[in-house]
Amino acid sequence: MAKYGEGDKRWIVEERPDGTNVHNWHWSETNCLDWSRNFLSKLLQDLTILDGEGNLYIKTTKLQKVDGEAYVNIRKGKIIPGYEISLSLAWQGEAKDADGKSLLKVDGTVEVPYIADENADEDPEVRITVKDEGPLGKRLKEAFVTKGRPIIFEKIRQYVESMAKGGPAKDDLEVKKAKKDGAPAAQPPVAAPPKKEVKKEEPKTKQGFKTISLTEKFHCRPKDLYEILMDENRWKGFTQSNAKISKDVGGQFSIFDGSVTGVNVELQDSKLIVQKWRFGSWPDGIHSTVRLTFEDPEPGVTIVKLTQTDVPEEDRYGNSTVVENTERGWRDLIFHQVRAVFGFGI
Repeated sequence: MAKYGEGDKRWIVEERPDGTNVHNWHWSETNCLDWSRNFLSKLLQDLTILDGEGNLYIKTTKLQKVDGEAYVNIRKGKIIPGYEISLSLAWQGEAKDADGKSLLKVDGTVEVPYIADENADEDPEVRITVKDEGPLGKRLKEAFVTKGRPIIFEKIRQYVESMAKGGPAKDDLEVKKAKKDGAPAAQPPVAAPPKKEVKKEEPKTKQGFKTISLTEKFHCRPKDLYEILMDENRWKGFTQSNAKISKDVGGQFSIFDGSVTGVNVELQDSKLIVQKWRFGSWPDGIHSTVRLTFEDPEPGVTIVKLTQTDVPEEDRYGNSTVVENTERGWRDLIFHQVRAVFGFGI
């Protein structure tokens, strides 16, 4: 996917004098970093965290920085946000005695190192520090952790939701729509293209999901292969990437450095693995179902049958190689690697 400013001009639609990108069919891209700074400043600055509870007073002050990249793409009428940002927020705290006399004033910082569209449905990591590490300073910091973190999470969710709706691009679209609706009757030619573009939208309605089916043979016991696929340390070994894998039904997993995440739906030792499974680049809310069965037609031989249903034909960026890449990933990065590393070749 091209970053803002690096897109292929064949796919980036420049602003037309009449402001028209009919039905937003063509690819348009809006840089949202400055807008993100302003929006997050309004959300996070001057928040009251505590106002006298336990004789503690805490508030946020200034959004010190927002770094990274943020943009919104619009293709085929679909809003596609993309962002990876970090932010730093200053806060102040004060502890008073029962008579209202100030005992200590401190300054602190809230660091959010990673807010990204791929983790839009998760609360980000929030680091809270304070300059005074004495007893009262630590008490103020702990109070911020308890009372302030949920507030920070909620404000960041508002930002994420706004980006999902188009951020500043949504405002631009509304302006263009208003201009078009308010245009004088003497401009009928501008309205002609929609009929042509409606025909182009028809393939989009056919977009759906596909199923991947693979059968692989290994020279090992079903138990050996089952344990390899459910053990995070062995995953790290044969994929050379980070992995976290729960061995419990309902437990979550994360493989290939977090590129693939999901949850265990059904587990039968040495016989069956069923998981909800998704790439971070897939559209929000889309999960496929992976079903792996293990059979031993003869001693020392295991037949694995993979069925992965509900694999989207396109990712959130409009790339149509999802099914092909997913199937190749199973074959080349998982099954072939297990044979090579553990000696289960044919």
